[in-house]
Amino acid sequence: MIVADLEALELGDDDQRHLVKVLRLRPGELVSATDGQGGWRPTRYQPGPVLVPDGDIERVPRTQPTLTVGFAPVKGDRPEWAVQKLTEIGIDRIVLLSAERSVVRWDRDRAVHHLDRLRAVARQALMQSRQVWLPELAGVEPVASLSAEPGVALAAPDGAAPTLAYPSVLIGPEGGWTPAEEGAARATVRLGPTTLRTESAAVVAGALLAGLRAGVVRSVLS
Repeated sequence: MIVADLEALELGDDDQRHLVKVLRLRPGELVSATDGQGGWRPTRYQPGPVLVPDGDIERVPRTQPTLTVGFAPVKGDRPEWAVQKLTEIGIDRIVLLSAERSVVRWDRDRAVHHLDRLRAVARQALMQSRQVWLPELAGVEPVASLSAEPGVALAAPDGAAPTLAYPSVLIGPEGGWTPAEEGAARATVRLGPTTLRTESAAVVAGALLAGLRAGVVRSVLS
């Protein structure tokens, strides 16, 4: 469970219901609590709004390099699915992008509402995947403000193979990047031989980066 303070261990109403109605925990059962910022401790469930400590607070350093995936918002609940999977994979930063060919455009009020919803999705995904670092969610950011930064690459069919030299990968809208957007980027990387939907490409990019960082995917030069 995610708590605001690993000393106080207070649960919100939704989390209390989750423990009782979904997990069906009984008093005394073990629960891991995290603050979402690398800290965690074992606790025991008891009825009520507070967990009982059952061990010391531990700190897990954030894995390096920091991995970022940015993608242009798409229709429906597909952004929620992408954020859920990117969180499960272990991506550190997720950015919603504004691209020239974006179909879905969020004004300030809608962006706040959607980002709040996506943060709630990330929170649930973090608990499900038993991690201790919540990803940062940011947006809506113009592609031009990110693509020229060091370590940032755009996903494109004719790009190079992904490497940790570019731990931030941006995914365009389903209409693709404009020549100006692609030309302004420091680098492009390819995600495979097929044409992917935006949310699928975001997850593939995240999986490749996470695999490279964990050493389960071999980096190749091309």
